[in-house]
Amino acid sequence: MFGINYIKFDSMTYAIHYAHGNAKREGRGLSFFYYSPTSSITAIPLGSKDIQFIFSETTKDFQTITIQGQITYAIENPKQLSEMLDFTLNKQQKVNETNFEKLNQRLNNEAQTAASAFIQGLGLKETLRSAKPISSTIETGLKESDAVRLLGVSILSVDVLAIKPTPEMAKALETEMKESLQREADQAIYERRNFAVEQERRIKESELNTEIAVQEKKKQIHEKQAELKINEAENARKLREMTIAADLSVEEQKTKLIEMQVENERKTADAKGYTLEKTLNPYKQFDWRTLMAINAKGISAVDNIGFAFRELAENAGKIGTLNITPDFLESVIKNQKAK
Repeated sequence: MFGINYIKFDSMTYAIHYAHGNAKREGRGLSFFYYSPTSSITAIPLGSKDIQFIFSETTKDFQTITIQGQITYAIENPKQLSEMLDFTLNKQQKVNETNFEKLNQRLNNEAQTAASAFIQGLGLKETLRSAKPISSTIETGLKESDAVRLLGVSILSVDVLAIKPTPEMAKALETEMKESLQREADQAIYERRNFAVEQERRIKESELNTEIAVQEKKKQIHEKQAELKINEAENARKLREMTIAADLSVEEQKTKLIEMQVENERKTADAKGYTLEKTLNPYKQFDWRTLMAINAKGISAVDNIGFAFRELAENAGKIGTLNITPDFLESVIKNQKAK
């Protein structure tokens, strides 16, 4: 009515009321009456906002990649932003949304500028694996950008969500990766087989070493047994030699004993012969008849008959005829036995 209007803003909107070109009031969550012919109102929504970005870059090896991500920012200085972009409300008290598109585009441009130099220093494969470093590079570049600072916004985070090569290169990389994985699989199979062969070789080598050790032990046992047999034979030989030596010693002792016995017997015989010789020597001069007469008591009739026959035999040349009957001899023998 008469150009006087009423407007009310929520707490997440920063409003500036200009009257006759001067800021009459400003702040968050304002509500007031204003005279529309001489007033203009700027309203800037506060809070964090997410914008998506996507741009293409060329890697060090001249391969085109597409980087897709998200920037989260908050309006830190709404008055400064209102001076850079027109956030004046229209007649329907609505904000011109094209201003946010401009803001988003400027942030996208700064993000691409920040990432460009970094990506151009990387190869394709390295770039595809560098989402986190690229995110950090873009975030740092935005925070240090004078253009972003002049816009009065604060960068909260930057996330690179995807890094994609061209479809042809993606297919080539996929093929290369498949071949690489196949080679790795073949290498793994080869290594497993080689490992199995190596293990089999080690097992056989271990078995052969065990067999060699067993044969070596058997050889040592045979050598030890032979050594024991040699020692036993040597001990038996020494024992036989000792036995023979003992027997020889015994025989020598026996020989010495026999020699001593013979010598003693000889000496005894010599002594007896000497005694007998000395005993009988005085009788050598006597005639046997005299000796018989001396020992007349010990002579029997038979002895006398024998002596008589001896005398007859000595004087046989002087005897003409002599008759001795068997009866005579028998009677003499009987008489001798009867005595």
